[in-house]
Amino acid sequence: MQKIRLTKTTLKQQRDDLRRYERYLPTLRIKKQQLQREIERAQSELHRVRQQSDTLLGVMDEWVELLAEDVGLGGLLQLERVEVSWDNVAGVDVPVFVKAHTRIGHYDLFSTPPWVDHALAAVQKVVELSSHQEVLKEQQRRLQRELRTTAQRVNVFERIKIPEAQANIHRISVHLGDQQTAAFGWALLAKRKAAVAAAAGGSHDD
Repeated sequence: MQKIRLTKTTLKQQRDDLRRYERYLPTLRIKKQQLQREIERAQSELHRVRQQSDTLLGVMDEWVELLAEDVGLGGLLQLERVEVSWDNVAGVDVPVFVKAHTRIGHYDLFSTPPWVDHALAAVQKVVELSSHQEVLKEQQRRLQRELRTTAQRVNVFERIKIPEAQANIHRISVHLGDQQTAAFGWALLAKRKAAVAAAAGGSHDD
Protein backbone atom coordinates (compact mmCIF):
# COMPACT_ATOMS: atom_id res chain seq x y z
CA MET A 1 0.00 0.00 0.00
CA GLN A 2 1.26 3.45 -0.88
CA LYS A 3 2.59 5.43 2.07
CA ILE A 4 0.31 8.31 2.92
CA ARG A 5 0.37 11.17 5.38
CA LEU A 6 -1.93 10.57 8.35
CA THR A 7 -3.46 14.05 8.38
CA LYS A 8 -6.92 15.60 8.20
CA THR A 9 -6.10 16.98 4.76
CA THR A 10 -5.24 13.50 3.47
CA LEU A 11 -8.37 12.12 5.12
CA LYS A 12 -10.53 14.62 3.23
CA GLN A 13 -8.73 13.79 -0.02
CA GLN A 14 -9.27 10.07 0.46
CA ARG A 15 -12.96 10.58 1.22
CA ASP A 16 -13.33 12.73 -1.90
CA ASP A 17 -11.56 10.05 -3.94
CA LEU A 18 -13.80 7.34 -2.54
CA ARG A 19 -16.96 9.30 -3.39
CA ARG A 20 -15.66 9.84 -6.93
CA TYR A 21 -14.84 6.15 -7.37
CA GLU A 22 -18.24 5.06 -6.03
CA ARG A 23 -19.98 7.55 -8.31
CA TYR A 24 -18.03 6.49 -11.40
CA LEU A 25 -18.13 2.71 -10.87
CA PRO A 26 -21.88 2.25 -11.67
CA THR A 27 -21.37 4.13 -14.95
CA LEU A 28 -18.53 1.78 -15.87
CA ARG A 29 -20.64 -1.27 -14.98
CA ILE A 30 -23.50 -0.02 -17.18
CA LYS A 31 -21.09 0.60 -20.05
CA LYS A 32 -19.66 -2.90 -19.63
CA GLN A 33 -23.16 -4.40 -19.84
CA GLN A 34 -24.00 -2.30 -22.93
CA LEU A 35 -20.83 -3.44 -24.67
CA GLN A 36 -21.56 -7.08 -23.85
CA ARG A 37 -25.08 -6.75 -25.30
CA GLU A 38 -23.77 -5.06 -28.45
CA ILE A 39 -21.14 -7.77 -28.95
CA GLU A 40 -23.86 -10.41 -28.65
CA ARG A 41 -26.00 -8.48 -31.17
CA ALA A 42 -23.09 -8.25 -33.62
CA GLN A 43 -22.38 -11.98 -33.20
CA SER A 44 -26.02 -12.82 -33.84
CA GLU A 45 -26.10 -10.60 -36.93
CA LEU A 46 -22.85 -12.12 -38.20
CA HIS A 47 -24.30 -15.62 -37.73
CA ARG A 48 -27.41 -14.62 -39.71
CA VAL A 49 -25.39 -13.17 -42.59
CA ARG A 50 -23.12 -16.22 -42.67
CA GLN A 51 -26.14 -18.48 -42.91
CA GLN A 52 -27.46 -16.47 -45.85
CA SER A 53 -24.07 -16.72 -47.54
CA ASP A 54 -23.78 -20.47 -46.90
CA THR A 55 -27.29 -21.03 -48.27
CA LEU A 56 -26.52 -19.07 -51.42
CA LEU A 57 -23.20 -20.87 -51.91
CA GLY A 58 -25.03 -24.16 -51.51
CA VAL A 59 -27.36 -23.20 -54.34
CA MET A 60 -24.39 -22.11 -56.44
CA ASP A 61 -22.79 -25.53 -56.02
CA GLU A 62 -25.23 -26.69 -58.70
CA TRP A 63 -23.54 -24.31 -61.11
CA VAL A 64 -19.94 -25.34 -60.39
CA GLU A 65 -19.55 -27.18 -63.67
CA LEU A 66 -21.06 -24.30 -65.56
CA LEU A 67 -18.83 -21.79 -63.82
CA ALA A 68 -15.88 -23.83 -64.93
CA GLU A 69 -16.66 -22.89 -68.52
CA ASP A 70 -14.30 -20.31 -69.88
CA VAL A 71 -16.64 -17.36 -70.19
CA GLY A 72 -14.48 -14.84 -68.32
CA LEU A 73 -16.91 -14.64 -65.43
CA GLY A 74 -14.15 -13.89 -62.91
CA GLY A 75 -13.24 -10.66 -64.63
CA LEU A 76 -16.77 -9.41 -65.14
CA LEU A 77 -17.55 -8.53 -61.51
CA GLN A 78 -15.36 -6.24 -59.43
CA LEU A 79 -15.84 -4.89 -55.91
CA GLU A 80 -15.17 -1.17 -56.07
CA ARG A 81 -15.82 -0.14 -52.48
CA VAL A 82 -17.77 -1.00 -49.36
CA GLU A 83 -19.99 1.81 -48.14
CA VAL A 84 -20.41 2.14 -44.38
CA SER A 85 -21.99 4.61 -42.02
CA TRP A 86 -20.76 5.21 -38.50
CA ASP A 87 -22.61 4.82 -35.23
CA ASN A 88 -21.57 5.49 -31.64
CA VAL A 89 -22.28 2.53 -29.38
CA ALA A 90 -21.50 2.91 -25.68
CA GLY A 91 -18.89 5.51 -26.56
CA VAL A 92 -17.33 3.45 -29.36
CA ASP A 93 -17.41 4.46 -33.03
CA VAL A 94 -18.36 1.38 -35.06
CA PRO A 95 -18.91 0.92 -38.80
CA VAL A 96 -22.37 -0.08 -40.03
CA PHE A 97 -22.71 -1.85 -43.37
CA VAL A 98 -24.65 0.09 -46.00
CA LYS A 99 -23.80 -1.33 -49.41
CA ALA A 100 -21.16 -3.14 -51.42
CA HIS A 101 -20.57 -1.19 -54.61
CA THR A 102 -19.71 -3.57 -57.44
CA ARG A 103 -19.16 -3.05 -61.12
CA ILE A 104 -20.18 -5.52 -63.79
CA GLY A 105 -18.13 -5.32 -66.95
CA HIS A 106 -19.66 -5.31 -70.40
CA TYR A 107 -20.32 -8.67 -71.96
CA ASP A 108 -22.10 -9.79 -75.11
CA LEU A 109 -25.52 -11.13 -74.22
CA PHE A 110 -25.62 -13.18 -77.41
CA SER A 111 -22.20 -14.82 -77.13
CA THR A 112 -22.37 -15.78 -73.46
CA PRO A 113 -24.47 -18.60 -71.99
CA PRO A 114 -27.90 -17.56 -70.62
CA TRP A 115 -26.98 -18.65 -67.06
CA VAL A 116 -24.28 -15.96 -66.80
CA ASP A 117 -26.82 -13.28 -65.81
CA HIS A 118 -28.07 -15.38 -62.90
CA ALA A 119 -24.54 -16.34 -61.93
CA LEU A 120 -23.39 -12.73 -61.86
CA ALA A 121 -26.37 -11.74 -59.68
CA ALA A 122 -25.59 -14.60 -57.29
CA VAL A 123 -21.87 -13.76 -57.14
CA GLN A 124 -22.78 -10.10 -56.59
CA LYS A 125 -24.93 -11.15 -53.62
CA VAL A 126 -22.11 -13.33 -52.26
CA VAL A 127 -19.72 -10.38 -52.46
CA GLU A 128 -22.26 -8.20 -50.65
CA LEU A 129 -22.74 -10.75 -47.87
CA SER A 130 -18.97 -11.23 -47.55
CA SER A 131 -18.46 -7.48 -47.26
CA HIS A 132 -21.23 -7.29 -44.65
CA GLN A 133 -19.47 -9.99 -42.63
CA GLU A 134 -16.18 -8.09 -42.67
CA VAL A 135 -17.89 -4.94 -41.39
CA LEU A 136 -19.56 -6.92 -38.59
CA LYS A 137 -16.19 -8.46 -37.66
CA GLU A 138 -14.73 -4.96 -37.43
CA GLN A 139 -17.66 -3.97 -35.19
CA GLN A 140 -16.83 -6.89 -32.91
CA ARG A 141 -13.12 -6.06 -32.82
CA ARG A 142 -13.79 -2.47 -31.79
CA LEU A 143 -16.43 -3.41 -29.21
CA GLN A 144 -14.33 -6.20 -27.71
CA ARG A 145 -11.31 -3.91 -27.44
CA GLU A 146 -13.41 -1.33 -25.57
CA LEU A 147 -14.95 -4.08 -23.41
CA ARG A 148 -11.48 -5.25 -22.33
CA THR A 149 -10.50 -1.70 -21.38
CA THR A 150 -13.78 -1.08 -19.52
CA ALA A 151 -13.59 -4.43 -17.68
CA GLN A 152 -10.04 -3.61 -16.59
CA ARG A 153 -11.21 -0.26 -15.22
CA VAL A 154 -14.09 -1.90 -13.36
CA ASN A 155 -11.65 -4.38 -11.81
CA VAL A 156 -9.24 -1.59 -10.80
CA PHE A 157 -12.03 0.36 -9.09
CA GLU A 158 -13.60 -2.69 -7.41
CA ARG A 159 -10.43 -4.48 -6.33
CA ILE A 160 -7.87 -1.72 -5.87
CA LYS A 161 -9.03 1.89 -5.78
CA ILE A 162 -12.13 1.58 -3.58
CA PRO A 163 -10.68 -0.94 -1.05
CA GLU A 164 -7.47 1.11 -0.88
CA ALA A 165 -9.33 4.36 -0.20
CA GLN A 166 -11.51 2.65 2.43
CA ALA A 167 -8.43 1.21 4.13
CA ASN A 168 -6.67 4.59 4.07
CA ILE A 169 -9.72 6.34 5.53
CA HIS A 170 -9.92 3.77 8.32
CA ARG A 171 -6.19 4.00 9.03
CA ILE A 172 -6.13 7.81 9.11
CA SER A 173 -9.33 7.98 11.19
CA VAL A 174 -7.87 5.60 13.78
CA HIS A 175 -4.61 7.55 13.88
CA LEU A 176 -6.37 10.90 14.27
CA GLY A 177 -8.67 9.39 16.90
CA ASP A 178 -5.66 8.10 18.84
CA GLN A 179 -4.02 11.51 18.58
CA GLN A 180 -7.18 13.19 19.86
CA THR A 181 -7.46 10.73 22.73
CA ALA A 182 -3.80 11.21 23.61
CA ALA A 183 -4.16 14.99 23.45
CA PHE A 184 -7.20 14.82 25.72
CA GLY A 185 -5.30 12.58 28.13
CA TRP A 186 -2.32 14.93 28.24
CA ALA A 187 -4.61 17.91 28.75
CA LEU A 188 -6.38 16.12 31.59
CA LEU A 189 -3.06 15.14 33.16
CA ALA A 190 -1.76 18.69 32.89
CA LYS A 191 -4.96 19.99 34.45
CA ARG A 192 -4.58 17.59 37.36
CA LYS A 193 -0.94 18.54 37.83
CA ALA A 194 -1.92 22.19 37.82
CA ALA A 195 -4.64 21.49 40.39
CA VAL A 196 -2.18 19.55 42.59
CA ALA A 197 0.38 22.31 42.29
CA ALA A 198 -2.24 24.94 43.17
CA ALA A 199 -3.38 22.92 46.16
CA ALA A 200 0.21 22.46 47.29
CA GLY A 201 0.88 26.16 46.98
CA GLY A 202 -2.20 26.96 49.07
CA SER A 203 -1.12 24.58 51.82
CA HIS A 204 2.37 26.14 51.89
CA ASP A 205 0.88 29.60 52.32
CA ASP A 206 -1.01 28.38 55.38
